[in-house]
Amino acid sequence: MEEVRVRFAPSPTGPLHIGGARSALFNYLLARKYNGKMIVRIEDTDLERSSRESEENILEALRWLGIEWDEGIDKGGPHGPYRQSERQDLYQKYVTRLLEQGQAYYCYCTEEELAAQREELLARGEMPRYMGECRDLTPAEREKLEKEGRKPAIRFRVPENRKIIVDDLVRGEVVFESNGIGDFIIVKSDGIPTYNFAVVVDDAEMNITHVIRGEEHLSNTPRQLLLFEALGLPVPRYAHISLILGKDRSKMSKRHGATSVIQYKEKGYLPEALVNFLALLGWAPEGEEEIFDLSELIEHFSLERVAKNPAIFDLDKLNWLNGYYIRRSSVERITDLAIPFLQEKGYLPSELSSEQYEWVKRVVGALQSYLSYVGEITDYIGLFFGEEVNLEDEEARKILQEEQVPRVIEHFRKKLAEQKELTPERVKRMLKELTKELKLGGRKVFMPIRVALTGKTKGPELHDIIPILGVELIQKRLDNSIKKVHMIEGN
Repeated sequence: MEEVRVRFAPSPTGPLHIGGARSALFNYLLARKYNGKMIVRIEDTDLERSSRESEENILEALRWLGIEWDEGIDKGGPHGPYRQSERQDLYQKYVTRLLEQGQAYYCYCTEEELAAQREELLARGEMPRYMGECRDLTPAEREKLEKEGRKPAIRFRVPENRKIIVDDLVRGEVVFESNGIGDFIIVKSDGIPTYNFAVVVDDAEMNITHVIRGEEHLSNTPRQLLLFEALGLPVPRYAHISLILGKDRSKMSKRHGATSVIQYKEKGYLPEALVNFLALLGWAPEGEEEIFDLSELIEHFSLERVAKNPAIFDLDKLNWLNGYYIRRSSVERITDLAIPFLQEKGYLPSELSSEQYEWVKRVVGALQSYLSYVGEITDYIGLFFGEEVNLEDEEARKILQEEQVPRVIEHFRKKLAEQKELTPERVKRMLKELTKELKLGGRKVFMPIRVALTGKTKGPELHDIIPILGVELIQKRLDNSIKKVHMIEGN
């Protein structure tokens, strides 16, 4: 089998989006599965919108996800340069070949003329396409148009009455009619090659064997196949992966969740969770298992199990997966990720002492199993600050008004005062003793204590909360909660 060579070729006009990240991942998985090579190529022929800042953002996002590449703008390689803007001489060689073979020609039509032609075709209910006005210009006609100051583009001469068959590894056989395409531009009037032309030259020169990309590129593929054929170049295998839709089955947008990879990093998602989630967007593993690390994905991945149907971006599923990976992570890792979020919200100073770090670690240990993403810790951290407790709802108020509550609180205070040191194990034991001595069920004891200390009926385990709060703060919260109950009863 020939060496598998794939490429991820983003345009650096913005951050790496979820769809692009999934394409990069599928390319990476195929390359690694067959011990092949992955190339990162930058398609920056849109000079106005392209930027080095976007380039770096894309590479940073790939690195964060753990997607490695073998050749590219930062690594070099035998097929460089890896930016299209630096490959102009190479493109010119192939353009000249097409012009000399009569398979390309100069087109002098203006934007206004082309727009009028499009309108006319649409009015007739036909597919907009170039109708070939400049196809057979004589040298004299060309000279006249150039004297008018018109700068020509170069168009590829599309053969007529041809069926173009795309043998797609995901979609099967897809047939296009050449008459519906029209002669298309391969070099713009400013001398910059178009996407469809540059990509063919690059894929051939870089020996790309497989092109895995989004379904939106499928309509480009017949044009590219015609160019490969005209230039006598080897054709890669194509796999067009489905669109990603929101849960409402509309095109994915910000309302369905963050759209760029770096935004997920900045919210405190873990890269292994996002990779696991991206892999399941359109690829179905055998069996019921849904948890895969990168090495397992490489082992199990195949294009045969990539679906034709649109993939649904389900933020709830991503949060579930991310929560799973957070729970499996070390408390130190999640603490280090959590600290910047807590500093930004003013809960922590910019420099932490070792005691403060240990305190945060205990807080993270108590909250870790409740987090869908690390940034969410700021929604819970208020639990550990302040003497006042706000009762969250009517249910919480009613719990503190139950008849056994004064006895429970009084015994809890006494037990607390007897403890020389508060650890989760000691608190567990203390709460168990409390239920035995009071001859009450667990709910009748634990729930009033929870509400009195936190104002909430749900949350982290009491044996985790109590050691962090400490005796002094607990006593003050108990006092304030009981006062609130008396005020309610007084009214």
